[in-house]
Amino acid sequence: MIDSSFDVSYGRTVCFGVNYILNIFEGFLTELATWRKSVAKSGHFSVMAECKKGTHSDCSKECASHGPKIHDDVKDYYGKRVKKSSDLKSNACVAPAKPIPAFIRKALTDVHPDVTDKYYGCGLVVPECLEGRRVLDLGCGSGRDVYMLSTLVGEKGHITGVDMTEEQLEVARKYIEHHTQKCGFSKPNVDFIQGYIEGLEEAGLGENSYDIIISNCVVNLSPDKTRVLREAFRVLKDGGELYFSDIYSSGQLPREITSHKVLWGECFGGALCWEDLVRLAEEVGFSSPRLVTASTVTVDNEELESLLGDYKFVSATYRLFKIPKNTPKKSCLLTYDGNITGFEKALEFDCHYTFKVNDVVEVDGEVASILKTSRFAEEFTFQPDSQTSSGSCCAPAKAVPVNPFELVQQMKSGGTTSATEGCCGARKSC
Repeated sequence: MIDSSFDVSYGRTVCFGVNYILNIFEGFLTELATWRKSVAKSGHFSVMAECKKGTHSDCSKECASHGPKIHDDVKDYYGKRVKKSSDLKSNACVAPAKPIPAFIRKALTDVHPDVTDKYYGCGLVVPECLEGRRVLDLGCGSGRDVYMLSTLVGEKGHITGVDMTEEQLEVARKYIEHHTQKCGFSKPNVDFIQGYIEGLEEAGLGENSYDIIISNCVVNLSPDKTRVLREAFRVLKDGGELYFSDIYSSGQLPREITSHKVLWGECFGGALCWEDLVRLAEEVGFSSPRLVTASTVTVDNEELESLLGDYKFVSATYRLFKIPKNTPKKSCLLTYDGNITGFEKALEFDCHYTFKVNDVVEVDGEVASILKTSRFAEEFTFQPDSQTSSGSCCAPAKAVPVNPFELVQQMKSGGTTSATEGCCGARKSC
């Protein structure tokens, strides 16, 4: 027979032990939460600092499988819920990180206020050397960027805007004649097509049709970013460029963020990790992304901030080029001739290369191939290959930073945003 007093004593001992362990574990969780908050505030939370390699394809497939629903949610958000910029619930649509040149400010002031009121971009998508070019705007919305650039491409150029939201396109189409007269053109040099940026072929856009593609805070809204890049690559001419601003995250986003309608509509839920962009560009066939500029995105909405947790976001502008196949990638010496409108003294190509007029600069092989095969070919004088030996007076080209979070930190600390200097002074002295 078992002693009942022993059962009671044993039971009490077990309960005391379990409670003791639970109290220790609870204390550990409290300390862990406190540590996470303190590290997140310091900006050194390493888990969030880089993307998990090899996971973007699975994420893309999952998002793509919900494509129709995401499209409907985004159309509802920007067609019915958000009527003007002030209706947005966060600061994702931030001002450009750099001062806007005077000729671009003038082009912006010529855009009708009704169009500007419905602008939801996160950067400034004004690539250089636009005169006479054919340009495509992915996710053009109410048409602000289309109309701004229409004055810069001139009457001989043309811009097509593509968007899936009918309410936005109604605004854009309403002011075609207004802007044609404002520019003094004899006929419109813009048109607007309703369609999906993942389905440019279905929208009737053929291969090798455009010199430049722009996009302003729209790629993150797509459920299938791989297809967006593939379609962009298809419709670009050889030497063509995809120049776009978008929101990027500090790490792979969990399902509770990517499935949240408001976070997706506010450009956070669908944000790529910047490393995924690098991998996707390579898979599709583009050149390595050239980082132009970046700025921190603050949410300033307590409810959304609590959902986003420790994840950080930036607005970044990249340029990707469709370099013709079998193009040699050899470093070379070159000089910028200064003939691009608005950039007569210097051309800031990206955060690494700024070309000053008549300064001789050595560029890496990929940049050399970009400049020689794109619309920029006529804007530079290229030195003979025999002058690019390691014994030249130019310092070897350095590695190009593509991490927008690093660039933001460099800018905050007072670091230069361009590492290029003329290596030999004026062209005649080299």
